[in-house]
Amino acid sequence: MEELGITSITSRSPQARGRIERLRGTFQDRLVSELRIAGASSLEQANQVLWDFLPRYNQRFAVPAAQPGSAYRQPGQGFNPDEVFCFKYRRTVGRDNVVRFGEHRLQIMPTNGRLSYVRARVELHERMDGSLAVYYQGQCLATKPAPPEAPVLRARNMPRVIPHSTDAGEAAGTATRTRKALRPKSHQHKRPGPDHPWRRPFKIYINKDGDKFAEQLR
Repeated sequence: MEELGITSITSRSPQARGRIERLRGTFQDRLVSELRIAGASSLEQANQVLWDFLPRYNQRFAVPAAQPGSAYRQPGQGFNPDEVFCFKYRRTVGRDNVVRFGEHRLQIMPTNGRLSYVRARVELHERMDGSLAVYYQGQCLATKPAPPEAPVLRARNMPRVIPHSTDAGEAAGTATRTRKALRPKSHQHKRPGPDHPWRRPFKIYINKDGDKFAEQLR
């Protein structure tokens, strides 16, 4: 409504709501009698009764407008109803220059001298006929259906069957041994043995300057 320049005035008073409810009550009560009197038994006959009833109803209960003339305005030059009467969503273009919308993937083509729209904030329009259009800064971009994504396969953390193996138990054991072999080795250092050179005793010497130094005994 903002794009069309229409201001919405809601009925916030009890009097306005009462008029609306009385009008609905009249139609729900009077139209049923009109359809029964006319003997309408199909949708086409009911529509014909309605078109005959409304002029007579408006002539009897209509109130003249305070200002003469029509309140409808002509749309401006270049007005495109498909760009207004649609559902609009904000989207960010992916790294592959593709816009995602539900199960749809739209590949953006080079438009307006720009080759890529990666990370750009665009406006996606879902029109009344189900078609999709992508707009950037008010300009419609050229798009085409993007190819489906290739599935990403990763190794699962579970026993795998070795090909050409007839024994399932042997295959499972081989897979377990393979996993153990591929496990990273521990980085903990082992204690040196009793005959290790590090186990030899040391003798402390003090020189005439008072400095201490150690010498390992052979």
